Amino acid sequence: MAVCLDAESIEKRFPTPGDDLVVLRDVSMSLAKGESAVIMGPSGSGKSTLLNILGTLDSPTRGRITIEGCDPFELSPRDLARFRNRHIGFIFQDHHLLGQCSVLENVALPTLARMDGADRSEDPTARARALLDRVGLADRLDHRPAELSGGERQRVAIARALINRPSIVLADEPTGNLDRATAERIVSLLGDLHRDEGATLIAVTHSQVLAGRFERRFDMVDGTLMSHEVS
Repeated sequence: MAVCLDAESIEKRFPTPGDDLVVLRDVSMSLAKGESAVIMGPSGSGKSTLLNILGTLDSPTRGRITIEGCDPFELSPRDLARFRNRHIGFIFQDHHLLGQCSVLENVALPTLARMDGADRSEDPTARARALLDRVGLADRLDHRPAELSGGERQRVAIARALINRPSIVLADEPTGNLDRATAERIVSLLGDLHRDEGATLIAVTHSQVLAGRFERRFDMVDGTLMSHEVS
């Protein structure tokens, strides 16, 4: 299978008045297109830092990342923003939905950055409606986020992450704020959509329920990433 994401010897340091704070140490991972992987580990182990770097929201101190054969950190800031919008979908624990926008508008929002010469063959509103129907929110299109439950807001976030048909979907504790029953429904939905859309999926989580649905597992310990055999 073709490699979608390749991270080689990633290191992340933050300067301090004393010695640098080393958060990631020689982290490497490679995922094929359509694969799913979960990253587990205690708080402060570097999981979210790694996810931010894989999502190009932060840059590594050392090391190299390629996504679909491209090193995004060699791009100009403008081209990097376009690359991120096109190739990466984000699902955050706290949703980050815009309160003044409707559910439909929130999902379609990432498509606006693609209107300056990007693919216009697909109607973004129709795509947003189809995704919201897929996540069971066809009757909530005109609602605002404050009118939704936590599980419904997370389903909106999943639809938004998929709107541009990204190569990679990154999920940071996607069930962390949900009760067990709702979390299990979100896990099942995320797995179904991952298979249907064909994107590479990477999630950071403490949830064993979520972790058990992934093809590969990595454990983060003191900034070092170790592959864990999935039974």
